[in-house]
Amino acid sequence: MRLDNMLLAEGVSGPEKGGGSAAAAAAAAAAGGVGSDNSAEHSDYRAKLSQIRQIYHTELEKYEQACNEFTTHVMNLLREQSRTRPISPKEIERMVSIIHRKFSSIQMQLKQSTCEAVMILRSRFLDARRKRRNFNKQATEILNEYFYSHLSNPYPSEEAKEELAKKCSITVSQVSNWFGNKRIRYKKNIGKFQEEANMYAARTAANATSVSTHGSQANSPSTPNSAGGYSSPCYQSDRRIQ
Repeated sequence: MRLDNMLLAEGVSGPEKGGGSAAAAAAAAAAGGVGSDNSAEHSDYRAKLSQIRQIYHTELEKYEQACNEFTTHVMNLLREQSRTRPISPKEIERMVSIIHRKFSSIQMQLKQSTCEAVMILRSRFLDARRKRRNFNKQATEILNEYFYSHLSNPYPSEEAKEELAKKCSITVSQVSNWFGNKRIRYKKNIGKFQEEANMYAARTAANATSVSTHGSQANSPSTPNSAGGYSSPCYQSDRRIQ
């Protein structure tokens, strides 16, 4: 599912017409605008991404066709063998299941290699387009917090991107670009970013514990003091620095 999400987000899978070029145009615009000085570079990126998309769908169709042909071949063999020995429906179902599992593993390898090709292409393109506004520390913290809290599927929805853009005072395109870069860097070197992931996980857990503690203290009843009243620890003398 993670591979499918990435291929869909990068425009490799999905509708046949316009998907790859639309994704390439979005990535190009997010990376550095569409000025005339870099239009040739953007065209090259779109062409290469379209080529990857075409190869992916061609190979995928070949695998599906081969799976169907091989399944038909095995079914014919079993039908021939049924003349000399009994063949149960469970045996036929088991053989078909084995064939589909084998071809599914081949398709998985195709998806992995395609994702790697897209990451390499996107990384090279973005490395060549470093002319973009750097995020301030607060914006980076907000984006990192969202990324690691959604590490199982770090693909924010359009609503989430708009909300993050408002919090960080940046554009939605910059948010999309940041997550694209972050996914590439994280997948390339998971071990390097594991310490950062652990730090944000610990921070989230600490914040949750703090909120839970404050909530329980606020909901707990006050205890009577020695004078028969109730102590009010929240109210202290107002000390102001003159």
